[in-house]
Amino acid sequence: MHELVQRILSGDKRAAARAITHIENDAPQKHDILRDLHPHTGRAYLVGLTGSPGAGKSSLTDRIITYLRKELGMRVGVIAVDPTSPFTGGAILGDRVRMGAHALDPDVFIRSMGTRGSLGGLARTTQEALRVLDAWGCEVILIETVGVGQSELDIMNVADSTVVVLNPSAGDHIQTMKAGIMEIADLFVINKADLPGTDKTDREVSNMLDLMGHVPWRPPVTRTISRDNKGIPEFWSKVQEHESYLRSSGVWEQRRHKRRQDEVVAIIEGQMTRRLKELMHGDAAWSSKIAQVEQGAVDPYTIADEMIGKLLK
Repeated sequence: MHELVQRILSGDKRAAARAITHIENDAPQKHDILRDLHPHTGRAYLVGLTGSPGAGKSSLTDRIITYLRKELGMRVGVIAVDPTSPFTGGAILGDRVRMGAHALDPDVFIRSMGTRGSLGGLARTTQEALRVLDAWGCEVILIETVGVGQSELDIMNVADSTVVVLNPSAGDHIQTMKAGIMEIADLFVINKADLPGTDKTDREVSNMLDLMGHVPWRPPVTRTISRDNKGIPEFWSKVQEHESYLRSSGVWEQRRHKRRQDEVVAIIEGQMTRRLKELMHGDAAWSSKIAQVEQGAVDPYTIADEMIGKLLK
């Protein structure tokens, strides 16, 4: 067993942080770490929080952490996904600043990670980091996504419960109507519920849900005021209801099965992409082939088939 894995399983927070760094940097020991961690994962409950920018996802996440720690005594992990710097590849906003009150809690692990160009809002390394926190002993892991609206639908393939956070401001109701956003939500939360327009937003979401007809799970709509720490227990009770529904209906195992399949495919795609780049870098004739494509002498599909053929030998 890898030395870092032993330390992670013993509850070493620094070891978990170092392992995630190795994962982000695609270090040589990355696969050994993830391979050794695998038998110790699958126990954490994953809650994704998404929604339009300005909905108060970070402040809501902060209050949820407080509730889970003080009221339920759970070990909590947080992956805060931020926009990626085009220069350094790191997270720009650093949501950990908004959750600084938990920095010294030994049973809370908060990590900011960049999207790294993923249009779906989650990089593959984010999903691998979740495994580290799972093995470290987190009972609940909160995944706060970047908040880019319609394009960040990856979260539904990662989280057990996907929470769409809205606020009563103009335009939020339009977000709920966009294809995809309604479908990915397991729960809706209207944050900043002390502002005007809360009732209107609640009605609009409920009307949209009515159009879906009878479904096995109708996403509940709850209200919170994260600034005043109100509505958090009620919100979490709905999360627990959703977990109970998943487990009793068999959807839990269906989702986990699909997630395992998708993970294998993602690993294969990542390794194939890396090997293809290595092959192109080591092929002296690569530049001339690209030049032929640019000149119109050869179509790009022929070159692509040729490279794939080499890769699969």
